[in-house]
Amino acid sequence: MNIVICGAGEVGRHAAEVLVAEDHSVTVIDREAGPLRLLDDALDVRTLRGSGTHAEVLLEAGCATAELFIAATSLDEVNLLAASVAKAVGAKRCIGRVHSGVYFERRGLDYVKHLGLDHLVCPEHTTAQAIAGVLRSPGATAVEQFARGAVEMARLPVGGEGKGVGVALKDLKLPAPARVVLIERGGKAELASAGSVIEAGDAVTVIGEPEDLKKVRKVFQAEAPSRRKVAIVGGTTQAIWLCRALRQEQLSVRLFEADPERAEELAEKLGWVTVLNADVLNTDVLAEERIDQVDAFCSATDDDETNILLAAQAKSEGAKQSIAVLQRPTFLHLLKHVGIDRAFSPRATAVQEIERRLEKSPVRKLAELGGGVATVFEVQVTEAAVDAIGKPLREVAFPEGASVAVVQRGGEVSVPTADSELKPGDVAIAISGAEAVKGTRRMFGARAATGSGGWFRRKG
Repeated sequence: MNIVICGAGEVGRHAAEVLVAEDHSVTVIDREAGPLRLLDDALDVRTLRGSGTHAEVLLEAGCATAELFIAATSLDEVNLLAASVAKAVGAKRCIGRVHSGVYFERRGLDYVKHLGLDHLVCPEHTTAQAIAGVLRSPGATAVEQFARGAVEMARLPVGGEGKGVGVALKDLKLPAPARVVLIERGGKAELASAGSVIEAGDAVTVIGEPEDLKKVRKVFQAEAPSRRKVAIVGGTTQAIWLCRALRQEQLSVRLFEADPERAEELAEKLGWVTVLNADVLNTDVLAEERIDQVDAFCSATDDDETNILLAAQAKSEGAKQSIAVLQRPTFLHLLKHVGIDRAFSPRATAVQEIERRLEKSPVRKLAELGGGVATVFEVQVTEAAVDAIGKPLREVAFPEGASVAVVQRGGEVSVPTADSELKPGDVAIAISGAEAVKGTRRMFGARAATGSGGWFRRKG
């Protein structure tokens, strides 16, 4: 596959490394000679010095015949313009990296549609969601979040006094259209059906909109969980995205920022967060603020070394879970030796999202549930899915053990009802039992997998 990348910074360089390793032909554009020289020395890529917003530079880079263009500079506006120009000169698919929620969340305007782009990637948002999946859902031991937070999937333990204990799912008055998709009992998992009866000690995987899941928790968990305490260091864009991802009444979030003006700005912007103006690195603030009582500590400054030091210090002072945000992989091998529980890389998550966009199959595996009992797929609904489109879901002959759990149409995301219909252009989340995987893929137009183990090949 012929790929052009604009920007030789952290994300652009890492994307080039991954894509070259997968045998793609990569050209990298940058305004500065230094980063390009480093790439020339390290990778088998073509480099070109110039502005990715200039059509003549893009044409020289091969955008007229490129199958993919990635705008990955540090400036949102440059990336949006470069990706739009690349699309205009012939690139088949164009992805732009952005930091700002104004662009990513399409506030006031659908920038993707207006500029003719295919997708926007926000590394900070993706990383925040990954961290939130570890931290934010009270009573849940695992969380998968889809559709930018509009829909959640949560694994909830069932308490002995829950109203849903001993009742068949068909008789439970769960908020529509939230649904139970998996039941785990005694170390085994099974797909949920209308006749399934929930028992105390089970764990149920539920999908629905966030407000619906709050009500579902009350059905299976008699006692409301206590508020979990989260501490975050750094007034960065990454920290802001994380605070937003953790906005939930069951969470108490404190944010530490050393610069007084920035702290004041964040206090106004993040009204649900307790913002403290304090230099955590060079003071005894962590001890004074009883960091030993927090459930999770996350260091999200712009400096990797600082994040490692703070996360290690918080863990040593008693934080139950310690997380560091790292841009570079240089220190990853040290983390387990200093007690840090998890590390997340915006650069890596951005490239993983770009990789997923290279997959040509309309059915893409997202996750497994219950040790492989069920698989979660993202489905691009096309005209080829003749048996699934244009009729109520209750009339669709899905393979036994398969269902559609979420539908995204344009900018709207919802959990469908039995009367909902799929249309070409929709993006759906499908849940499929192990025996229904092949049938689900065929229904939505995916070719059968070949070889052992893999669903498809990524190389162009």
